[in-house]
Amino acid sequence: MTTINVQMLQKRVLRTLMAGQMLSGFGVGATFSAGAMLAEMISGSAAWSGAASTFSTLGAALWAIPLSRLAVARGRRIALATGGALAVLGASTIILSAVLNVFAVLIVGLVFIGAASAISLQARFSATDLPSLRSPGRDLSLVVWATTIGAVVGPNLIAPGDSLGMALGLPHLSGPFLITVFAQLAGATAFWIGLRPDPLLTARSLDPNRSGARPKGSIKSAIAILRGNKTAAYAVTTIALSHMVMVAVMSMTPVHMKQMGFDLVIVGFTISIHVAGMWAFSPVFGWLSDKVGRMTVIVIAQIVYLVSLAFCAFGSMDRISLSIGLLLLGLGWSAATVAGSALLATSITGDEKAHVQGLSDSLMSLSGAFGGAVAGLALATLEYPGLSAAALVPVCVILLFTAIRRFGKN
Repeated sequence: MTTINVQMLQKRVLRTLMAGQMLSGFGVGATFSAGAMLAEMISGSAAWSGAASTFSTLGAALWAIPLSRLAVARGRRIALATGGALAVLGASTIILSAVLNVFAVLIVGLVFIGAASAISLQARFSATDLPSLRSPGRDLSLVVWATTIGAVVGPNLIAPGDSLGMALGLPHLSGPFLITVFAQLAGATAFWIGLRPDPLLTARSLDPNRSGARPKGSIKSAIAILRGNKTAAYAVTTIALSHMVMVAVMSMTPVHMKQMGFDLVIVGFTISIHVAGMWAFSPVFGWLSDKVGRMTVIVIAQIVYLVSLAFCAFGSMDRISLSIGLLLLGLGWSAATVAGSALLATSITGDEKAHVQGLSDSLMSLSGAFGGAVAGLALATLEYPGLSAAALVPVCVILLFTAIRRFGKN
């Protein structure tokens, strides 16, 4: 395969990944909101409303490694399409849980729908599989950016989806997951049809160092790779800790604002600003990662986090300050995730890449789940300013690791 053919294939891969992200994003966008309300309705307790984010996030962590191993064995096309099929099963199970009014069935559905987040994370790395002459940071960030449409529009489909479901005789709040079913089917179909030839398998065939043996991977082997590759280990740590900071503060902000007496319109607008910060500017950070360096952008991300947490801590009672803080929180997450992912993608090659990326995605989801769980306790004991201050700890750890990588012994 000539260089020009590789470049043409890379453009097709990017278009397919972006289309799949947009389509599947419509379904995922409503999961947290509709899922939280559905969990409260079926369980009969507001205490279980957080189950939607908790179990879907744990599901993302659970499916990340198996799907990455499937990618190594069979290619990105089959892995991403399989993840979409699992998400369809999850959304269908959630609808069934509403029909049966059984909370345990809802939990199972939420775990399966977590596969949608797992393939969303894997898709960004798929943009860097081919030995393309294009900039990896830019390509990766474009796939991340494609999530913007689904993330913003998705929650607005809750009401139409509910009306559709009730018109079909389904229980209240289960209708939005019909949209999830069709959106995930469309995304999986896009991956299945568009990723031909498969980018990961094509990259393997072009690798002059390939052995021809069927690649095998495990968590143990991925950890061993990270032990021997300090740059990759630094990237994985940065991605996980940055995600923990974002989830911890973001997940408790609506609770804090509600306690302060802000109405739901203001709360929703503030979160929308945050979501826009997370996704909309990712191409900017991808371009910066290629131009000024990934570690430099990671440092910029932590500085943005510091400013964000200052606005949240000192302006916790002011709507404008909270909005600025949440916008910066999203921007910091975007910069750290794009730069960290680009650094990870370029620090390892061959079949090792997919194994380590799967572990990274799993750790990222687990860190988010841990951050969200600890944030609730921090909010109850330290209040919102104390939570914002506590979120500085992972930021300082990342800056320390960065200083060691820059000035220490490699």
